[in-house]
Amino acid sequence: MAHVTTPFGARTTAAEVVAGVDLTGRRAIVTGASSGIGAETARALGAAGAEVTLAVRDVAAGEKVAAGITDATGGVRVAPLDLADRASIAAFTAAWDGPLHILVDNAGVMASPETRTPEGWELQFAVNHLGHFALTTGLHDALAEAGGARVVVVSSVGHVNGEVLFEDVNFEHRPYDPWAAYSQSKTANILFAVEAARRWAVDGIAVNALNPGRIAATNLARHIGEPTNAPASFEPGQSTGVSVKDIEQGAATSVLLAASPLVEGVTGKYFEDCQEAEPHRPGVRRGVADYALDADKAARLWRLSLDLIAAADR
Repeated sequence: MAHVTTPFGARTTAAEVVAGVDLTGRRAIVTGASSGIGAETARALGAAGAEVTLAVRDVAAGEKVAAGITDATGGVRVAPLDLADRASIAAFTAAWDGPLHILVDNAGVMASPETRTPEGWELQFAVNHLGHFALTTGLHDALAEAGGARVVVVSSVGHVNGEVLFEDVNFEHRPYDPWAAYSQSKTANILFAVEAARRWAVDGIAVNALNPGRIAATNLARHIGEPTNAPASFEPGQSTGVSVKDIEQGAATSVLLAASPLVEGVTGKYFEDCQEAEPHRPGVRRGVADYALDADKAARLWRLSLDLIAAADR
């Protein structure tokens, strides 16, 4: 597939991406839509006519966002979803009825203190990857039913700081490093998109990942304070001449992949600034690492994810 470009760029807003796009009759889910770029993504999809479900851990915060989306002609609803809780994910997927046209896997945590779920999973890997893996695979049939569905996975430029550490994804045999854990989880997001795109092409489901860019303060960064120990390519902490985006600009690439006819049929790709990303070059805070698009590693991660979830279910 040819390298994908669009007329949009780093300064494009989500509203500009969907200008003239009609999503009437489409149903969308946005995780982590109670604040930040998740809320703006939901707002843009709703304004284009989609019926939008805000899948959120904090239902009260989600209700406030929903009340502010007054131009959503398709309607807005709020549903509880805790991506660190397998029972919550199972309840959400079981309650979903009918087709699903758009799923935006947006929620995430970053650089959290060492925390483990009841299964013993490291929190960032559990929420950013495994939770979304379980949610998305659990909604597969609804996506297939829609015909031409799109899955959008929000990753980060932080993925260039580290691969998935398959032998010790949960930091059981080495000291915990919040930045290594974050980078691993964001690489996992891209690998998931690569393998899901391969597996689900027959179902007409497009799956892509993205870097939203360096965004003005959102709840994602609540754990880090001043990021003095952040890797050099981490969004909030480093100065390379890359401008900070506002939230409306930060949501644009998510909305492009979720709704724009310009990327119809595009799948298994990684985008930034509303364009398909170029290969990462050392010292440059852009691009996609080769290991994040590696088909063998993507398949290995899928198998590992299934194994971890199956073991927890026993």
